[in-house]
Formats: sequence, structure tokens, C-alpha cells
Amino acid sequence: MAKVVIFGVLDTAELAHYYLTNDSKHEVVAFTVSREYLKETTFKGLPVVAFEDVENVFAPEEYSLFAPMTARKMNTLREDIYNQGKEKGYSFVSYISSKATVCDNEIGENCFILEDNTIQPFTKIGNNVVLWSGNHIGHHGEIKDHVFFTSHVVMSGHCVIESNCFIGVNATIRDYSVLAKGTLLAMGASLTKQKTDMWGVYVGNPAKKMENKMSYETY
Repeated sequence: MAKVVIFGVLDTAELAHYYLTNDSKHEVVAFTVSREYLKETTFKGLPVVAFEDVENVFAPEEYSLFAPMTARKMNTLREDIYNQGKEKGYSFVSYISSKATVCDNEIGENCFILEDNTIQPFTKIGNNVVLWSGNHIGHHGEIKDHVFFTSHVVMSGHCVIESNCFIGVNATIRDYSVLAKGTLLAMGASLTKQKTDMWGVYVGNPAKKMENKMSYETY
């Protein structure tokens, strides 16, 4: 059991508080946000402290962090907070729902894995990965760091999902596919080709790359 400080005070942080409180052995003791967003000193009946000072109030030797943030800017905001927490000396907890199916998989830090995910044998998950509810994660694959799966995604066997990818609701990924760093696979897209381009946006069935894609800095 760890004493946990959650980063954020919006919906995802509130969900994290609920899941950790009701479906884990961890104890949530506080919340933290960047000082510019520190508007209230309590949330859910617990203290809120500035992230810039969090290590002075909740020492890394005694407390852990959890930063289950959204995929804004292709997960780079969550990546930055994760890296800053590591620089402060913190370890991060992961939450894996008791209603998820896992098979002795290797799963990293600061992962947020919700109910009804199926993670088949011999698939590895890196650090700072979010798997929202109801995904199928196929066998002998790898999901690398700072990735976000929404819901009801099918990732077939032997796939590699490189860092900073975002996978939309009801997307499908064929077996042996490699999603390059920063790939955005849109809602309902069906990826039939086996390799994407870095920071590419893919839409449709079969999925095709958008040539005039959005910048990941504004996503």
C-alpha cells in the first residue's frame, strides 16, 4: 500500500480518487496542481498543494504520485508531469482495475487501466499509459510510454504502439502493425496497413493518412 498524491483536480483526478479509494489498497492523501491553477486549497476533503512545492510537503521517500491526465497535446503534457515527478524523486503508482483481465503482464508506472480491459499474455505495457474501459489488447505486443487508448479499441496480436500515440474509440489495429511515435488513429478507424508515419493522423475504414493534419501542439 502506498500513500498517494494525485495530480489534478478535474474529472480524471476525481475518477482516479474514486478508483484508488474503492478498488485498491492505496490511500489517497492529497492532490497537487501547477501553481497557476491552484484556486482551492481542498478537493474531495483533502489538501491541494502546488506541484512546484509538493516534495516539501509530501516527501518522495514517504509518498507516491499518480498523474492520470488526459491525452492533450498527444500525451506530452502528461509526459512532462511524469518526468518532473521523477526528477523530484517520486515513484508513481499504477491503477489496474480488479475488473480488468491481465495475464502476468509487465506493466509500468503511472498506468491507469480501467474496467473490462483484456490484456492477453506476452504483451508488455510501458510507463504512463492510459487504457480507458473495454479495450482488447492482443498477445505478443507492446505498448510503449505515454500512450492513450480510449474505449473499445481492438489491438490485434504482435502489434507495437510507439510512444505518444492516441487511439480513438472503436478503432481497430490489424496484427503485426507498428504505430510510429505520435500516431493519432481516429475514432472508428480501421488500420489495415502495417506501419504508420511519425505524428501522422489516420482516419476512415480502411484508415488513410490525412495530409493536412493538425499539429500535436494544439491537439
